[in-house]
Amino acid sequence: MEATQTANPPSFETVWAIMQGVAESQKETDRIVKENAQGMKELREIHKEYEQERKKDKAEFNERLGNYINLFGDFTEYMMAPKLREKFIELGLVFPRTNRNVSVKDENNNTLLETDAILENGDKAMMVEIKTELTVERVNKHIERLEKMRKHADLHGDKRTFLGAVAGVVVSDEVREYALNQGFYLIEPAGEELNITPPNGKPKEW
Repeated sequence: MEATQTANPPSFETVWAIMQGVAESQKETDRIVKENAQGMKELREIHKEYEQERKKDKAEFNERLGNYINLFGDFTEYMMAPKLREKFIELGLVFPRTNRNVSVKDENNNTLLETDAILENGDKAMMVEIKTELTVERVNKHIERLEKMRKHADLHGDKRTFLGAVAGVVVSDEVREYALNQGFYLIEPAGEELNITPPNGKPKEW
C-alpha cells in the first residue's frame, strides 16, 4: 500500500503576504466607508441649508401674500361704499344700503352663516363673497350660503329676493365661466376701479 502524501503547509512568507493583502484591502474598505460617511454628512448639510432657505422663502411669500390679501380686502371694502353701489346702478340694480361682515346665528333652527357684504333695498338683497383667489369650491360654498339665507329668511317672514355675487383678484377662465353660469355677478378689480360682469343668462334668485 502506498503511503498518503501530506501537502506541505504554506510558508511563513506566503501567510504574511496574504495577511498584508487583507490588511490593505481592509484599509481601502475603511477609506471608502469614511469617504461615503463624509459625503453623506455633506449631503445632509446641503439639504439642511436648502430646507432653511425654502422655509425662509415660503415665510416671505406667505407674508407678502397676507399683505396683499389685506390690501385687497381694504381696497374692496373702501370701494364698496359707494363705488360698488354705483356699478350695480349701471346694471339697473339700486341698493341704498351696504352692510359688511354680516353673520347670521340662529341656533334654534341650526343656521350659521357669514358673508362679506350684503347690499340691500326693500325688495332685493345682494350677498357678496370676496376671495383673493376664487375657485369652483368657493363658488359652491356661496351657493350653500345663499340657500341657508333663503331658509332663514322664510322662517322669519323675509320675502325679499336674494341675489349672489362673488369677487376675486385671481380668477381663472374656467372659474369665471362657472360662476357666471351659476347665476352670479362677478366682481373683479380693474386698476383703481371695480368691474362687474353680469351672469350668463338670467341672474339666479334665491
